[in-house]
Amino acid sequence: MTKRVFIWVAHPKAGSLNAALAERYAKGARAKGADVRIMHLSDMAPEAGYSEGQDLSPDIQVWQDNISWADHVMIVHPYWWGAMPAQAKAVMDAGLQSGFAYKYHDRGLGWDKLLDGRTGDAIITADTPTWLDTLIYRSPGRRVMRNQVMKFVGVKPRNVVMFGSVKLAKPEKIDRWLSRAETMGAAAA
Repeated sequence: MTKRVFIWVAHPKAGSLNAALAERYAKGARAKGADVRIMHLSDMAPEAGYSEGQDLSPDIQVWQDNISWADHVMIVHPYWWGAMPAQAKAVMDAGLQSGFAYKYHDRGLGWDKLLDGRTGDAIITADTPTWLDTLIYRSPGRRVMRNQVMKFVGVKPRNVVMFGSVKLAKPEKIDRWLSRAETMGAAAA
């Protein structure tokens, strides 16, 4: 069975390092026979906000359709002020809503994970060196993506990695990151 991989480039600017990482990830997945879809935040109309029961924008509907279709989801985003960009967070707020991604039980604190059965990867790029983010800040972006996003909705995290410092990276280091993204894509397939 062909693996279906959805890659979301959650960077608001087209042509970013995040887009290049996504393309290399897709290349690795396609080389192993996966069917790949890529969606770019930079092509999406920004969400002004979301409240339960509100109609979803066409872009969010397509985003949800891609997640529903996928066996494996990969999200790549920059790390700005300790989190993903606000526009990306707005898409997740609207798209990973109750009834689509999870459903709270009527009683108690439990919930059903409606995206169960999928696996996921994430690549986070940052100007913060990875060692500093780990040692001083205790990896908040990676922890949130792994535990409070993926695991919460039933996506089993495989690789949640951070590449940094982008600001200080020489071309050889960026090439290593691109190769790692390709290897991750091949493994996802």
